[in-house]
Amino acid sequence: MYAWFFTTVLPGPLWLRIILALLLAAAIVLLLMEVVFPWLHQYSPLNDSTLEGPA
Repeated sequence: MYAWFFTTVLPGPLWLRIILALLLAAAIVLLLMEVVFPWLHQYSPLNDSTLEGPA
C-alpha cells in the first residue's frame, strides 16, 4: 500500500516525493496531536484517580 501511494499518488521526481511524504506524515502527526488525541482524552478512564489523601 505504501509503495503504491509513493509511486502513483505522489507526483514528481524521487526527491520531491520524499519531501511530500515527510510533509504529509508531519501533517498527520500534527492533526492527531492537536485535534484527535485531546478529543479522545475526555473519554479516557486513565484520568480517574482512585488515591485518597491521608485520613
